[in-house]
Amino acid sequence: MRLHRNLVFATIDALAEIFNEGNYADKVIEKTLKRDKRWGSRDRSFIAETTYDIVRWKRLYAEIAEVKEPYKREDLFRMFAVWCVLRGITIPDWPQFEKTPERRIKGRFDELSRIRKFRESVPDWMDKLGEEELGEKVWTKELHALNEQAPVVIRANKLKTNPKELAQVLSEEGIETSNLRNYPEALVLKERANIFKTKAFQNGLFEVQDASSQRVAEFLDVKPGMRVVDTCAGAGGKTLHLAALMENKGQIIALDIYGNKLKELKRRAKRAGAHNVETRSIDSTKVIKKLYNSADRVLIDAPCSGLGVLSRNPDAKWKLDPEFLDRIRKTQLEILEQYSRIVKEGGKLVYATCSILPSENQKQVQKFLKTEAGKPFRLMKEKVILSSESGYDGFYMALLEKE
Repeated sequence: MRLHRNLVFATIDALAEIFNEGNYADKVIEKTLKRDKRWGSRDRSFIAETTYDIVRWKRLYAEIAEVKEPYKREDLFRMFAVWCVLRGITIPDWPQFEKTPERRIKGRFDELSRIRKFRESVPDWMDKLGEEELGEKVWTKELHALNEQAPVVIRANKLKTNPKELAQVLSEEGIETSNLRNYPEALVLKERANIFKTKAFQNGLFEVQDASSQRVAEFLDVKPGMRVVDTCAGAGGKTLHLAALMENKGQIIALDIYGNKLKELKRRAKRAGAHNVETRSIDSTKVIKKLYNSADRVLIDAPCSGLGVLSRNPDAKWKLDPEFLDRIRKTQLEILEQYSRIVKEGGKLVYATCSILPSENQKQVQKFLKTEAGKPFRLMKEKVILSSESGYDGFYMALLEKE
């Protein structure tokens, strides 16, 4: 591979924003890719994938390069040189890469690869916590899986098409997919591509949604004609899946504290042809109280650490801290106690997270069942999805019934 100066410099600029200014990797990359209209798909792919790669392996590369935060520009070039050497890419004869110690880089890599926190590139506290909660064997496997690049999985929108028809339509647009066994609405891309520019996407034939995430709406056991409340709807990935499962019959009330996310949900619902979705912004407790004891089904896709989706959000490793985890666990329990009151007698509730930590998952459900709000509920079943076993995002979901 021959490196091009403008692409490498764009990557270095992106890394400086992500590491030193604390900006989100996806937003920085999105902005960076618009810098030069002459860049083709390969150029943009190089910037995006290389940036994500160095973000993912930040701790390991920084340790090998012997640099510390905040990173100076020359430090970022040293980390880039480590990336090149470990991938067998010839380092260009540029002043920024003078005297790169290639043999030392390989030696340090071999040495550090014996230590999990360096090999898998995670902070000390996260490595310790993961081992405490999941055990050494499971945590080691899971960390390795979460450092793999996530596949691109889409969900066929059954309000407009089916997986077989969708695969054909995408194939005609030059995008090849394959079916996923045991995931009835899912297709996986054989090669990464910008599928948002396809007519199939613009016509609402599919949504990008990881295979594990597609399990959540199914788990809620919805039927056409029901009243369903999605309490932490966000931009609506699971809301739209619920609408498809309900065949546009009944009512889905999508709630969120962020109004801008609900605006995006409205746009997505229109494109998907989901007509039974109503959005409500949670601007006071009255919004929730008005819904008490009214819903057949309630989904709580709770805010969480996101440790199950590190393969697609590697910069989360460097943004999380133990204090955030303490706060989010408290929030999760508060949400469970408050939003569970929306379920009517005989109704069902799903509590879900994209975390793999029992303290955010099974233990939260057990705590909730011991509270006053949790007394009417019984745990019907729960599902733990580990990336190391499924090949997709890590998830947890619990189905509770109000007696």
